[in-house]
Amino acid sequence: MTLRQFIRSDRSIHFVVAGLAVLILTLILAYIFFLGTNGEAETSSYRETTVSLEELGIFPLPPVRSPAEESRITFGDFVGAEACRECHEDEYNLWRRSTHGKAGGEPSPERIIGRFDRIPLQFRDAEVVPSVTAEGEYRFTVRQTGLPEKVLKVDAVIGGGHIVGGGTQSYFSKFSDGTLRMLPFDFIRDENIWFVQLRERDLWTPVSREISLSDLTHWPPFRILGTHSDFSNCQNCHGTQLLVEYDSAAAKIETRFATLAINCESCHGPGKRHVELALSESLRAEDIGLPSLSALGKDGSLNVCFQCHAVKDALRDGYLPGMELESYYSLKLPILGNNPYLPDGRVASFAYQQNHLFSDCYLSGSMTCVDCHDPHSQGYRDISGNALNGRFDNGQCTGCHAGKRVSPEDHSHHVPDSPASRCTSCHMPFLQHRGIGKQLKFARADHTISIPRPKFDAMLGIHNACAQCHADKSADWLQVKVEAWYGELKPHNMGVEGILKVKTGHSRIEAAELLLHHDSQHPGAQVTGLVLFVKNFLSPDVTSMEPEIIEELKMLSTSGDLDVKALSLATLHYCCGADLSIRQFLEEKLRSAAADEVSLRSRWTIALDDLGSLHLAMEETDFAITVHRKALEVSLDDPTAWLHLGNDFAHERRWNVAEACYRKALKIKETDVVAYIQLARALMAQGNRSAASSAVRDALRYDPGNSDARQLLEASEKPN
Repeated sequence: MTLRQFIRSDRSIHFVVAGLAVLILTLILAYIFFLGTNGEAETSSYRETTVSLEELGIFPLPPVRSPAEESRITFGDFVGAEACRECHEDEYNLWRRSTHGKAGGEPSPERIIGRFDRIPLQFRDAEVVPSVTAEGEYRFTVRQTGLPEKVLKVDAVIGGGHIVGGGTQSYFSKFSDGTLRMLPFDFIRDENIWFVQLRERDLWTPVSREISLSDLTHWPPFRILGTHSDFSNCQNCHGTQLLVEYDSAAAKIETRFATLAINCESCHGPGKRHVELALSESLRAEDIGLPSLSALGKDGSLNVCFQCHAVKDALRDGYLPGMELESYYSLKLPILGNNPYLPDGRVASFAYQQNHLFSDCYLSGSMTCVDCHDPHSQGYRDISGNALNGRFDNGQCTGCHAGKRVSPEDHSHHVPDSPASRCTSCHMPFLQHRGIGKQLKFARADHTISIPRPKFDAMLGIHNACAQCHADKSADWLQVKVEAWYGELKPHNMGVEGILKVKTGHSRIEAAELLLHHDSQHPGAQVTGLVLFVKNFLSPDVTSMEPEIIEELKMLSTSGDLDVKALSLATLHYCCGADLSIRQFLEEKLRSAAADEVSLRSRWTIALDDLGSLHLAMEETDFAITVHRKALEVSLDDPTAWLHLGNDFAHERRWNVAEACYRKALKIKETDVVAYIQLARALMAQGNRSAASSAVRDALRYDPGNSDARQLLEASEKPN
């Protein structure tokens, strides 16, 4: 999850000499324009503002050309798993018994693993009673000090505690606005206890009397099932054909899904046309009405799994299986915000399958998820598709590394058939997800398929493969043993090496040599290097930039990876966008983007928007304003960038300009609850209480349970 999901320039390129005058004129005109908005007579929360882009210091890049018409997939194009059963019964039966087939659904005695036994969960200021009624309704009854009793019905269950290393189950309740919201009381199978996630550092901890409900990350419940940019959300992972859309006729959210299991069409895409062809006996090898997943390239195959098994930044709402994943999500921009990876790609917080993108088996080979995992049964297999005896079978590796098959002990230096002789014991050890702490076990296999490096691992704070068996040995002792067996270890990719070596004391040119590698063939490391470089060695509109750095950034912008390309262009825009030649280069890049233009712009905008929000978090408001203006130059219709620019001005108590920005956001996206709330605060600060009340009521129309809006409404309607 990126900073943009957590939060929800001063220049004219063509008139550089007049830049200062434009800035002064901006402030004067903004003040004159907004002077009359402070009276009580103004009550509409939709009043159009006439403030110009030039007055706000925004000089847009070329506008988006009409994108190619997308082949639109709709909810009605999906037919459900039962339609597949008649012709594909073997695959259907394997799937039905798999963890995908049992991933979630409505609450039932067969599905629920939590203890709904009426034993209260005791908090400092509340007790929460999990129970099941005689009619079979599962519920949590919340009795909080000083508040009325609240009953939260369980309408949906996600997870079944299936996963080795720590399996959990979460519960969702349908709210009056049409959303399914995650309840903050989870159950973990191995420990057989209820646990919660704390706001402080997102740590997982068992329920105890030392914790207040207000300490919980998701209390009151606000995270919804499905992807919707107005809400903190679980994306589209925990269900099949999961769509969350605002229904203007009903004035509420509509949450639709086929099932909360992960079914055939979650991977294969919509099956309606395939079924129609089969029933009419019109199937042909060249057209079966579905894409052939076995014919996908390496990245295409991985993206089928990364629909769910990845930390992604949403670019837009409305994704359904079968659509182009990277038109709707960025797989690497989360590195810019709450980076889920350590420098070598291993888990820093919560992203274990996607760190396969840092694996040498991926970077130097063609390894995909289905080379080891059977997609129907979730069992294990070798690269030829032959079933294996389990997750630790060496056949997963010796299918490619055939030289290790005959005498594996010669490579492992451990007794044959012992746990230590397994390939996975050394190269895919179970690592605790660091982002959630150590109180509850939640360990996952290391999908970077790393080489054991005891001293290096210890430096990163990783409980490395060797130490998991030899806990009594020091990292130095283990390192000596590894080097005695294998000699000098294979070096990291040059991009990773640079990330490991760079220090804040380096000069900008030294840092660039370490972090910027257009030829590294490692997109994950390239994005990480770019992020470190822009955060630590650049500032907006630097007065001079080394030509070799500019050239390297330009070379990175030729990458075939959309995230690398967008972030390199955003970096040039961030640090050198006031330079006429750079401006022309950026404009040409947009003109030549062709079918990728919309996806490129959205990534570029998010990168700048996140950087602007980072500056605001560091109290660098002038920089924040500059960078959020740049984000809007790329995508003038991005409501989040307008919202964040408004927050920058609000931080400076320039309430009238902040108000204009919030109204711009709402003109683009009428359902933006946060923008209504921020608009109301700006209006309250200017003394316009009636207009503030109107804005808050609009927020509550789209999110009736929003506690911030309710508090603000009460404040706006109090007598003076």
